[in-house]
Amino acid sequence: MSEEADKESKTEQASDKKVRDAIEKGNVPFSREAPMFASFIGFLLVLTFNARENVKALTSKLSLFIDRAHDFRLDSGVDASALIYAVAAEVGLFMLPIVALLAGCSLVGSLSQNVPSIVGERIRPKWQKISPVAGFFRIFGRQGQVEFLKSLFKFTAVSIVVVLLLKSEQHKVVNSMFSDPSLIPELILSISVRLVSAVCIATIVVVAADLIWSRFKWNRDLMMTRQEVKDEFKQAEGDPMVKARLRSIAQDRSRKRMLASVPKATIVIANPTHFAIALRYNQNEASAPVVVAKGQDLIALKIREIAEKHGIPVIEDKPLARSMYANVQVDRMIPTEFYKAVAQILFYVMTRSRA
Repeated sequence: MSEEADKESKTEQASDKKVRDAIEKGNVPFSREAPMFASFIGFLLVLTFNARENVKALTSKLSLFIDRAHDFRLDSGVDASALIYAVAAEVGLFMLPIVALLAGCSLVGSLSQNVPSIVGERIRPKWQKISPVAGFFRIFGRQGQVEFLKSLFKFTAVSIVVVLLLKSEQHKVVNSMFSDPSLIPELILSISVRLVSAVCIATIVVVAADLIWSRFKWNRDLMMTRQEVKDEFKQAEGDPMVKARLRSIAQDRSRKRMLASVPKATIVIANPTHFAIALRYNQNEASAPVVVAKGQDLIALKIREIAEKHGIPVIEDKPLARSMYANVQVDRMIPTEFYKAVAQILFYVMTRSRA
């Protein structure tokens, strides 16, 4: 019940990170029917292009054991073993390309679904793989029911196709009893090709449905709850509270460094209580005044306090202070539009100090 409720709570699509993590752990969509269908195709190719000539070659070689039976010695167990090995070698050479093609087609059917990768997580021993309880739910659970229905549908479809095909070929099979025996292999091959072709056509629907179902189930299993999405976002972007705290610490340190530079200022332009901009002008350092500090409200009052403590002139100019606060940056020269106004203030301060 809790498992069903957990699935119902997963209403969000899987994030890119969760999909990547699943693929890295070997959890990828996979259809078991696709490799089997590819094997059927391989078997059909064997029957169509390979079986006729290879069967004739094998038949001619094995016929020697009947036509020239007197040439083979069977006086001891060694002779019998040698004869068995010779027959096994001929049969093996006959079966080798067939098995290789079937295995290759099955491998292609598996690899075409996903990029191959080595995942240690998939082969790591797990109790769930040998647990009788987990095995029971795996067999009789929803996935087991789906597999059973697929197998039942496939068995029914293939059985109907086989019965209909054999029924249509019934008269040929009966007539072969009264025809040349050498034609029987050709008849068997012809019926086999038609039979495997019909089975391939009948299983196409199952394969297509299984491919769609495997993708759908994989996406559904990876779905996330809203809380999981939030937790993942926090891990990826950082906890907002922690980030805010770090940002506050960085701003506090920057503010302290800025206030520590105020004693180096030449003048402070202020709007009595709301804004303050501390400027340093030295012809040997820069071609224009440099902003060493700026602040608003409490910071502005702190800048004025430090400036007055160190004997730095504080000039009150409300429009200029407000405009400069919005357009200047700390540790940068003032923009050109403020040159004239600041130059007049510097001239006034320097003239007054000389007087």
